[in-house]
Amino acid sequence: MARIWMPLPDRDFDVTEVAVPWKLATAAGHEVVFATEAGAAPAADPRLLRGVLFGKLGAAAEARAFYDELGRAPEFARPARWGDGAASDFDGMILAGGHAPGMRQYLGSAALHARIAEFWATGRPVGAICHGVLALARSRDPATGASVLAASTTTCLPKYMERSAYLLTFWKLGRYYRTYPTYVEDEVKVALADPARQFVRGPRTVSKRGTADDDGPAFVVEDGRYVSARWPGDAYAFARALLARLPAARG
Repeated sequence: MARIWMPLPDRDFDVTEVAVPWKLATAAGHEVVFATEAGAAPAADPRLLRGVLFGKLGAAAEARAFYDELGRAPEFARPARWGDGAASDFDGMILAGGHAPGMRQYLGSAALHARIAEFWATGRPVGAICHGVLALARSRDPATGASVLAASTTTCLPKYMERSAYLLTFWKLGRYYRTYPTYVEDEVKVALADPARQFVRGPRTVSKRGTADDDGPAFVVEDGRYVSARWPGDAYAFARALLARLPAARG
């Protein structure tokens, strides 16, 4: 059994990007250790549970069911704190995304970025999806000051997706889909040494999602021990790719 560290904000993370990797990991016999800033029980973005706009644009039914199950799990109800333990306590790390305002607690925390950089330095498997890639891009190598992602090949939430969601909903929801003034893709590219070579946007899509049985519509980028993905529609393929990199048991 491997131990996977998954830090979260107190609220507003993406339902699918947390519940699907947790479900697949625990079904495979692994332990997921959730952590929040002060050890408070976290909560997903409620709009994704009920539907963002007119009941649409939310999480799929299966992901919502996984989240209901997750809510009853002790490791979720009583998470650790971001600062607890050492990087060597874990075999892998998952950085999930989300775009609502509560995500700024996680995406903007220098203390969390330092912990992420500490784990990255172990050389163990890391997975980042959607805005989770931004948390990784903002984490700095203490020796060089460069992003820990500087030499890696990656994807993240594409600009066209972020812009399309904002333009579709701003009349009702304002900047709900714009977490920061700078697009996620643009900031991630700045963190890379050679963005023209290292950033991979993937096929253009706005609706087709991978499922438990079909990875056809999904897209992930695999670079050694690092796996990245674009959005909730990639969550199953993303989780499977990361789990394949984990040890079967702790040595």
